Amino acid sequence: MARVKGALNAKKKHNRVLKLAKGYRGARSKQYRIAKQSVMRALTSAFAGRKQKKRDMRSLWITRINAAARLNGLSYSKLMHGLKLAEVEINRKMLAEMAVNDPEGFKTLAELAKQKIA
Repeated sequence: MARVKGALNAKKKHNRVLKLAKGYRGARSKQYRIAKQSVMRALTSAFAGRKQKKRDMRSLWITRINAAARLNGLSYSKLMHGLKLAEVEINRKMLAEMAVNDPEGFKTLAELAKQKIA
């Protein structure tokens, strides 16, 4: 059986990594060994960043809901507790959307929560 050299596959692998490292500064975009380290770290950070974005969005929604709840005489935790007692199943994303774009609808939910707490 004929011997297969690894040059072509190695070249493909190197080019794939160097393509991902395009735009990096200095040796990070030119030398395979250093570029590989940089790309691995960048991909790890990108994965973590996608998770962080979800946490940041939830935090933003909670902040908006809290601000709107306080305008209606409730704290965030009391509003959420009241909605749970009233068996209103609406997620934080939609509540935040209502708080910004539909204050009247949010006010009715806040009133409902107040009634259930009292």
